[in-house]
Amino acid sequence: MTETARPRTPLSPTPRSTPTRLTDRARTDRADLDAVLDAGLICHLGVLLGGTPVVLPTAYGRDGDTLYLHGSTGAGNMRAAVAADISVAVTMVDGVVYARSAMHFSMNYRSAVVLGRAREVTDHDERLHGLRVIVEHAAPGAWSRVRPPTKKELAATKVLALDLTEASVKVRTGGPKDDPSDIDNGGVWAGVLPLRQTWDAPIDSADLDPGVRVPSDVLERAAG
Repeated sequence: MTETARPRTPLSPTPRSTPTRLTDRARTDRADLDAVLDAGLICHLGVLLGGTPVVLPTAYGRDGDTLYLHGSTGAGNMRAAVAADISVAVTMVDGVVYARSAMHFSMNYRSAVVLGRAREVTDHDERLHGLRVIVEHAAPGAWSRVRPPTKKELAATKVLALDLTEASVKVRTGGPKDDPSDIDNGGVWAGVLPLRQTWDAPIDSADLDPGVRVPSDVLERAAG
């Protein structure tokens, strides 16, 4: 994620982005939206494709108030998303909540859903900027040392921009919410099995030139 020197906008839910169930989990601070988007690596892009709802995993990156998405110009979902209302969802699962009754099993999570009309990025400089934001989100530090896209590669890539004004964020933390009668009966374990994501050691490409070492930023990321 990168930040440009432009004013930040607040998180402003609309009627269609305001949670109506389990509203105690809703977050209205814009910082909560940024935190979820910056923590995730893949979003799920929802579009109408030929009248049918389609949801596909998509790489993304955030720059201030703009979410950038990219995909092949030949992808039907990317073409359908241009100048259309879309949804983008990112979810981080932090643990499974074990309860004393099947009804109260749950998960601890952080989730964000962004709604809006996608804008196709056609300006050359912004297209490169959007791709850099996406690459840097997935692999911080990589853009400056790799070959930039060629004209042919750019022609095959569609870049979309989505404003982050209309969004909802929900977060669940803590243990199970069991009924008093189930707690009193006892005999069943209840609690949280935390889940966290970690990196393993980098694996060299089989065709890597001898003497090329793993970049320090990759090693630092793997070390946590």
